[in-house]
Amino acid sequence: MELDATDLRLLDALQADASLSNQDLAARVAVSPATCLRRTKRLEEAGVIRRRVALLDGEQLGPRLNALLEITLDRQGDEHLQAFEARAVAEAQVRQCWRVSPGPDFVLVVEVADMAGYQALSQRLLTQDANVRNIKAFFSVKQAKFETRLDLPAAQAL
Repeated sequence: MELDATDLRLLDALQADASLSNQDLAARVAVSPATCLRRTKRLEEAGVIRRRVALLDGEQLGPRLNALLEITLDRQGDEHLQAFEARAVAEAQVRQCWRVSPGPDFVLVVEVADMAGYQALSQRLLTQDANVRNIKAFFSVKQAKFETRLDLPAAQAL
């Protein structure tokens, strides 16, 4: 999909604040509200905009335990990778699932309430899977940065 300068300004503004009304978004991007709505719908239908969400402050919602897991499988055939990936993404506590190379086969970002929650997830997802050869878990002690915004290099010149 070809993106012009207006599309890029629109995407940049939505990344900063997706809660803007169409009127406010149109004003920020310097287009009419009708144009803004039409372009936003086109970007959503094309899949450029996956979804709009609210980012919550987890610390204000109670204790959380975040971990990054490196998972290495015994067998790396496509059917084995797909099977593990399907199981991982089906788990609500798995926030991100990445197939990586080289090194481990997967890196998971998980968030659970506490160590008991981690143990339950680990038992369900990892221990019971005969194809999981190695697990390395890294537990977060501090989140220094969390960013959802994607770089739009062409938008910088706008």
